[in-house]
Amino acid sequence: MEYIEWKSFKQHRDSKSDLCPGYILDDQSRFIMEPGFYTQLQTFKSFHPEQFNIVLNAINERVKKNKKVFFTVDVEHPFIELSDYIYLEITDILDPLHIFVEDKSRGSDYGD
Repeated sequence: MEYIEWKSFKQHRDSKSDLCPGYILDDQSRFIMEPGFYTQLQTFKSFHPEQFNIVLNAINERVKKNKKVFFTVDVEHPFIELSDYIYLEITDILDPLHIFVEDKSRGSDYGD
């Protein structure tokens, strides 16, 4: 699997899973991204294309700052656990940019 936004960077396989591609931004900075996180990113792009590059830049900056980052849908239940990576969710990228997206994927309000 390859994410086109980072196709110019070298891939790496620290994730122990072919489902979670990783990329090396520079000598010390690398990240791994769950497919679910990438889906969230692509959904964001479809609704807010004008802000997408801002978000990509923020992702790259967080990786450069923290050196090893694992982007996950849920930090409480990541796809893979790696001791030397920090785990971030999409809100960890969007909130500091003051981009707030409502999660409408909750269950039904209708009950018996």
